Amino acid sequence: MKVKLKDIAEFSKGNQINGSDLIDGAEYIYLNGGINPSGKWNDYNVEAGTITISEGGNSCGYVNFINEPFWCGAHCYYLYNIDGNEKYLYYALKSQESRLMRLRSGACMPNIKKSDLGEFYFTYENDLKKQEDIVKKFDNVENCIFLLQEELKKIELLIKSRFIEMFGDPLANPFKWNVKLIEDVVASSKNSLKSGPFGSALKKEYYVKSGYKVYGQEQVISGNFKVGNYYIDEKRYKILENYAIQEGDVLISLVGTYGKLLIMSDNFEPGIINPRLLKITFDKSKVNSIYFKYYFESESLKKALSENTHGGTMAILNLSIVRKLAMPLPPLELQNQFADFVQQVNKSELAVKASLEKLETLKKSLMQQYFG
Repeated sequence: MKVKLKDIAEFSKGNQINGSDLIDGAEYIYLNGGINPSGKWNDYNVEAGTITISEGGNSCGYVNFINEPFWCGAHCYYLYNIDGNEKYLYYALKSQESRLMRLRSGACMPNIKKSDLGEFYFTYENDLKKQEDIVKKFDNVENCIFLLQEELKKIELLIKSRFIEMFGDPLANPFKWNVKLIEDVVASSKNSLKSGPFGSALKKEYYVKSGYKVYGQEQVISGNFKVGNYYIDEKRYKILENYAIQEGDVLISLVGTYGKLLIMSDNFEPGIINPRLLKITFDKSKVNSIYFKYYFESESLKKALSENTHGGTMAILNLSIVRKLAMPLPPLELQNQFADFVQQVNKSELAVKASLEKLETLKKSLMQQYFG
């Protein structure tokens, strides 16, 4: 049957805490909308086992289930006095998250009004026994997904540990290798170090259904160059050939979620980068791209980069910063040894990701089956 949220649950926003007042190492998380906690606080105003819905910001409409006591901020709704199984309601709402996000209003700071949330309707099973059975199925899938995600974290930690073992902290350069600027170790082509085209060169009206792919942050942040469907035709591609990608190129995101990195393997679609990306074609006799990836993503370098980004509300990395970045240059043989290790470990990672993808597909199928 179809129900309105206001008919089966009550909901309220929490109380705001200034970001400067948050306490590192405090006991309770502070959730103020968004997908992840904004920090820690020394008290809680909502009990464990609570459904939350982000009220404002770019993620408003995001549905979460918090398993621990927490402090809820003013940009987050929490649900209580629920008629039925809390976890069942969570899965029912999570299945409709894209619809919830369409409730948002406002331009600069989108939000979801309480009245609109109350009128939100969705499929709801009233039988408590059936609710419990459905929750068990989803919980089993979620637990398996969690275990695989933890396995991926362990794999990534293994690679980072090997990097430190072989090369040490990159900024400390304990082995005293020669230090080179990025601009000094790229390939000889004038297009080896380049950010995407600005201005009228790449307007939305140039996009077509198929042709040469336009790569952006979507591919780099997801770590998957196969996603995305922006293309330009051959005529526009020839005009923008200076921004074309080749095998082994390193792509770096420049705006917002900056500093993410993707190495182009041999089966990518030919195409160009958009203005939010930078591409590097290294001199392969000097730099292995896999070594550079883990150098660039090291914690010490991330901290140094964060101190050099520009922008007000949105951090921006740019070509001038990256080209003057100093990098210790171990012998190429050692870089290649590390790259071989990474490629072996990545075989295990691919197997885990394949299993994870199957579980995500199963989860979507169950949501369709029970909630439409």
